[in-house]
Amino acid sequence: MKCLINLTDQQLVHLYMNGDADALSTLVVRYKDKIFTSIYLLVKDKYLAEDIFQDVFIRIIDTLRGGRYSDEGKFLPWAMRIAHNLCVDHFRKVKRSPSIKTSDDRDIFEVLNFFEPGADQKMMAEQSHDKIRKMVDLLPEDQREVIIMRHFADLSFKEISALTNCSINTALGRMRYGLINLRKMMTEKQIAL
Repeated sequence: MKCLINLTDQQLVHLYMNGDADALSTLVVRYKDKIFTSIYLLVKDKYLAEDIFQDVFIRIIDTLRGGRYSDEGKFLPWAMRIAHNLCVDHFRKVKRSPSIKTSDDRDIFEVLNFFEPGADQKMMAEQSHDKIRKMVDLLPEDQREVIIMRHFADLSFKEISALTNCSINTALGRMRYGLINLRKMMTEKQIAL
């Protein structure tokens, strides 16, 4: 078994384009958490996030097989752009259909627990980030989007500005105001993380 883990993204892309399916698997494993988390934080639905995540890699595969991938050496920002665009497309199509809410204004599917193997580990990890997610969800959309891309996807402000079609200074400003608003929420609700 060849060791692909130590190869660069660009080397893996070239290997995949030359017929090595394991190279793409290595890229998926390398970036699945960042891409999935970013999608999930934007759409706020685990199953929808899983569908969009799969669509991201279908688009990646189609682009690579079609020879349309430009050799820039920045696989993650390219994949994040695809993910971001698919999320935007979803919201344009759906325009948020009504959902069933509980008495405390939570979506019914957030209350129901469907257990599967390893669900206890997933639940513990989700609970540790729950407070932050809830506060991030309360931010204005432009601030929330920049914080997700910066902290959960590790994108640079240059990459964020390209994805959101705004200047770097605007992206920095949105980040700054988002962090200020998060601090205010923590102070007002006396939340300690």
